[in-house]
Amino acid sequence: MKWISTTENEKWSESNGFADKKGSEIILGEPVGKEFFGWGCCISEICAKAIFSLDAESQKKIFDELFGEDGCGFSYCRLSIGANDFAESWYSYNETEGDYAMENFSIDRDRKYIIPAIREAQKRSADLEFFASPWSPPTWMKFPKAYNYGRLVQTEESLKAYALYFKKYLQAYKNENIKISAVCPQNEFFADQKFPSCVYSAKELESFMCHLADAVEGLAELYYGTCNGPDPYSEYGLHNEYLNYIMQNQSLRGRVKGAAFQWNGKFAIMQAKEDYPELDFIQSECQCGDGKNSWEYAMYTHSLIHHYTVNGARANVYWNMALENGGLSTWGWVQNSLISIENGEYRYNPELYVMKHFSHFVKKGARLLSVSGEMSSNTTAFKNPDGSIAAVIMNPFEFEKTVTVGGKNLVLKPRSFNTVVL
Repeated sequence: MKWISTTENEKWSESNGFADKKGSEIILGEPVGKEFFGWGCCISEICAKAIFSLDAESQKKIFDELFGEDGCGFSYCRLSIGANDFAESWYSYNETEGDYAMENFSIDRDRKYIIPAIREAQKRSADLEFFASPWSPPTWMKFPKAYNYGRLVQTEESLKAYALYFKKYLQAYKNENIKISAVCPQNEFFADQKFPSCVYSAKELESFMCHLADAVEGLAELYYGTCNGPDPYSEYGLHNEYLNYIMQNQSLRGRVKGAAFQWNGKFAIMQAKEDYPELDFIQSECQCGDGKNSWEYAMYTHSLIHHYTVNGARANVYWNMALENGGLSTWGWVQNSLISIENGEYRYNPELYVMKHFSHFVKKGARLLSVSGEMSSNTTAFKNPDGSIAAVIMNPFEFEKTVTVGGKNLVLKPRSFNTVVL
């Protein structure tokens, strides 16, 4: 048995705190659900820029930690199609008004920070793949013509052109030998934000996805999402309303292969699992905190990973991989990150260790195990392709907690994350 433990004051240490007396038993059952895709983060412009601001040795250590097999070993990550809220500024790949043929489409902006960061990740993660979504269409395709707020213009000409925009993106990245396995039509289609965003009704989303399905065929799988709703201020929102609407369209039913959930989508995935078990689900973004990178928020992130995974997520993707300036976005939102960078120095934040407790030990192709016992809501267990079992256990209490797993009695430190490999 290998046992790695992390507390607020002692990170990633091999533990041998065994007890003679049996504790709360964690009963590991049989594999359930589908094989796991992997773990990762989003490679955004500001995040990549922050890492590249460091000296070469620091850059190497960070990329080793995030993508190397001795570190987190991330293999399933996220990209934005154009600007997200952690871009240096607004941009799309074609701001030439009226260019419905996408003759002026270009990903050159991504060559400054994003593609170089992907290259570093690829050196360490041979099977690295991505899913991608836009935060906003080009401004000239929206009403009003703004990168934030507004909606995609619902004309046949505009819908076809925007679907072609996705196709051009996938082809351009394929030419760069970057594997994008799935695309979502929009990040947070419920959210009318001051940063790049676009709102869709269920009917508008269905209409665009019908065009998008044709455009991406043979290049990437089409996913529903990223679903962040319903509106967090809606008391009576139907969490799965949009997905239900889209899946009743028989021309889409067999072509939508998955669904991506984040934020209040954590409620929707439970209903989606019941109604559409044939779909592949992913947690497309951990909630991004308040920039304080606290231990309490790390414990919450652990609970999110557990929630999504036991409800069928085949991948869990963190949001910001690295931030400077206190985690401040271009549009004034302070957020958490795996790594903080300041004055040429970097530090690993608590949520990096949460992710690593899963991603270092749970390999691509692993299957979730059923778990029972009083600590089951704090335990997520997997059987790896090589037959090994990795159980990730959080002790949420302010006191030591003895648990029994795999015939061993483990004394878990207060407020700790633990991975046990059997």
